[in-house]
Amino acid sequence: MKTLLDNSLRNHQTALNVQAYRQQLLASNIANADTPHYKARDIDFRGALQTAMNKITPLALSTTSSAHLTGVNALPLERYTLYRTELQSAVDGNTVNMDVERAAFAENSIHYEASVTFINGLLSGMQRAISGQ
Repeated sequence: MKTLLDNSLRNHQTALNVQAYRQQLLASNIANADTPHYKARDIDFRGALQTAMNKITPLALSTTSSAHLTGVNALPLERYTLYRTELQSAVDGNTVNMDVERAAFAENSIHYEASVTFINGLLSGMQRAISGQ
């Protein structure tokens, strides 16, 4: 039976997954700031999160034998990966703007930390309620 808590935790887990994927993209941009012809990437966060939230049930993998494990397909976040619009292109064709990347990285880190803090608070509150505190 699905509860409000299940939905809340699932939504925050999904948000954390999307934020973690975005953090990887931003870190890759920063790491490749000096790579010739590297194109900075980001994710359509709103689109990825909205699609993930609208999924009613995860897709189960097909199995041909009862001995196979039935995993759950993760949301393919790669399809929400976009190339960042060039603000200024380097002579070597690199489109990474370190100021933009650092700001986006810091902002994403704050959102990720806020989601983790919310989940921790929710679980701590439940633990206190269960123990009668």
